[in-house]
Amino acid sequence: MTAIPLLDIRDLTVEFATRRGPVQAVRQVDVTVAKGETVGIVGESGSGKSVTSYAVMRILDRAGRIAGGEVDFSGIDLRAASERQMRDLRGREISMIFQNPRAALNPIRKVGHQIEDVLRQHAEAGSGDAKAKAIAALEQVKIARAAERYHAYPFELSGGMCQRVVIALALACRPQLLIADEPTTGLDVTTQKAVMDLVTALTRERGMATVLITHDLGLAATYCDRIAVMEQGRVVETAPAAAIFRAPAHAYTRKLMQATPRPGVTLRDLLPAGALAAPSERAEAAGAPLLSVSGLVKEYPKGKALLSRKAAEAPFRAVDALSFRVDRGESVGLVGESGCGKSTTSTMVMRLLDPTEGSIVFAGEEIGRVPASRFARHPLRPKIQMVFQDPTESLNPRWTAARAIADPLLRFRTVRGSEAIRARCEELARLVGLPVELLDRFPHQLSGGQKARVGIARAIAPSPDLVILDEPTAALDVSVQAVVLNLLADLKQALGMSYLFVSHDLQVVRMLCDRVIVMRGGRIVEEGPTAQVLEAPQADYTRALLAAIPHPPV
Repeated sequence: MTAIPLLDIRDLTVEFATRRGPVQAVRQVDVTVAKGETVGIVGESGSGKSVTSYAVMRILDRAGRIAGGEVDFSGIDLRAASERQMRDLRGREISMIFQNPRAALNPIRKVGHQIEDVLRQHAEAGSGDAKAKAIAALEQVKIARAAERYHAYPFELSGGMCQRVVIALALACRPQLLIADEPTTGLDVTTQKAVMDLVTALTRERGMATVLITHDLGLAATYCDRIAVMEQGRVVETAPAAAIFRAPAHAYTRKLMQATPRPGVTLRDLLPAGALAAPSERAEAAGAPLLSVSGLVKEYPKGKALLSRKAAEAPFRAVDALSFRVDRGESVGLVGESGCGKSTTSTMVMRLLDPTEGSIVFAGEEIGRVPASRFARHPLRPKIQMVFQDPTESLNPRWTAARAIADPLLRFRTVRGSEAIRARCEELARLVGLPVELLDRFPHQLSGGQKARVGIARAIAPSPDLVILDEPTAALDVSVQAVVLNLLADLKQALGMSYLFVSHDLQVVRMLCDRVIVMRGGRIVEEGPTAQVLEAPQADYTRALLAAIPHPPV
């Protein structure tokens, strides 16, 4: 580019001290970003994407250090800048959207106050207008009822809502450089589009520069001017977005593209040749459905203010008269925006939350009337299991992989004796493709894909009939996601399980699910065979969801 770059990274090398000596996580990386430009950095976990951004922000952990190279921001040598200078730059001139929103937010401080803190720290607001500016920042990232959310704590918000709060924090002081580290991982497609359109518009309007770190090649193709592909700490290819998708020069770039879900491909197409056997077709279900949900309602009382004479407000209805079924051996996708009631529905089906009204019949037995507090000891408890969205947070950090997988075996007493339990854990590990030698490792010693496999092995340990999958691949790289999705398809076929697949990724739902249910505002707006709904949608809302999906150029 002919323009003088706002950010100029040259020959950057970052290393970490370990017991076995220094390890280079980033090696001689060159990246430039001009004002008004969006540069994407793509690659798998461990490729050095986030470490590069942490080096720019000077927030490497104690074991990390910049071992070589230069980082220049608007004429300032960031390597030589004092910590006082960096504190002044962070948030005001260079801002960052972190991947894990809950970890980035203070859990005991209201989100509105956290935005005020940033505004006041950099003299962007005073005591008189800080609250109004904080609410405006929440409205800017499309948070509904922003004035109410201002008073919410992070634990009271969904993951998608927390992600939007973090984006509001990053944009509050109108920085020159925005580093977005997987900013849309927890967002549904319409919110993702709204947020990315907003970031793109602000980049152009304010002459900002944006670094978008992502494993979503469709997102990078849609919103980036140039793309740098990283593998094992090095940049292996850099080119304009259109050119890199039209004619990728490096084999690793081609591998990432092959693993990206897109129209016209099957689960098998996502894998390298010979990686796994293709999943078999599902046999047609016969007889009564495995799961039948009828008239399901979940209301939350809004209550009234303390010492107020005002009447309590009408309760908020999160799920509104929902009815659907899941047949034996069937995969049903449950899709919709954040807050539409997907997770509430799946939590009630899992019997972790009591419904206000309605019926949940599983294997011919009404389980909706069994209190959630008592269902843990119900004979049908082992037959309904769940794979959670975040494989890291769903595992006990003090338990080994073997102990995590063994937990349901011990609770339900389906296998007795330490030797038999260990043998079952090893059998499950082999079934999900987890090397047996990793069973004695703790979660922090496993990769994201390995932790996802532990979560799947734990869920299938008691031989369930129904597995609820809550965004099981949302945080995974595309190549790891491809393997996990094929694994799920194979396990369903081999073990005769049914899936209720909760997701906002319609491309993944298209490949894995037999039928799809589209939810909005707690209600079903459309349902039917997956191909029919996604290829010829009848509801305007379904068409809006499909239109919002970012696609890499074919």
